[in-house]
Amino acid sequence: MAKPLLIEIASDVICPWCYIGKRRLEKALQSLAGEVEVRLEWLPFQLNPDMPAGGIARADYRRAKFGSVEKGRMLDARVAQEGAGEGIAFAFDRMQRTPNTVAAHQLIDLAQKQGKGNAVVDALFRAYFEEAKDIGDEAVLKEIAERAGVIGRADEKILEEVKEKEGRVRDLGISGVPTFIFNKESGLSGAYPPEQLAQAIREAAK
Repeated sequence: MAKPLLIEIASDVICPWCYIGKRRLEKALQSLAGEVEVRLEWLPFQLNPDMPAGGIARADYRRAKFGSVEKGRMLDARVAQEGAGEGIAFAFDRMQRTPNTVAAHQLIDLAQKQGKGNAVVDALFRAYFEEAKDIGDEAVLKEIAERAGVIGRADEKILEEVKEKEGRVRDLGISGVPTFIFNKESGLSGAYPPEQLAQAIREAAK
């Protein structure tokens, strides 16, 4: 009989390693089919909590973060290589803005209440990293919600829930994402290969 396991994933939808980590988690779960019955829950984590509401030009953001556009491009190339191995075609050269992700996290929270969280997370990653869309833009988020069949709109209550959840994530001492939390007892931080993720999940489900 498959053992039940809650996996909470602290993630930001503008974190490329979170996208890679999601793909690797999916591979790990496929290898554990029949062994573990997993319930996924996405937890909000803003890489840039002080980001202006409208975001900023990506070139300016990368220059401020890494010291130069050239260094940012070198790091992008490494990520793109890792992503290609997971079937992700990163479009770093076409990405114009680094968005504020509060609204995206609100959409994820709303979608999870309707059992559509995983589909929305995947759509947000794909829109930002492969289609070079601004996922801080209300029209982009609305399109993603409609395609996933999400009903209603995020309101102030959901915004407060997102803030509370992120506060709890940071209170746990989590400062990097993706971080996988198993049954609220143990955790693993980083986009580990599927085999290592599968082993950690197997151990947590014992």
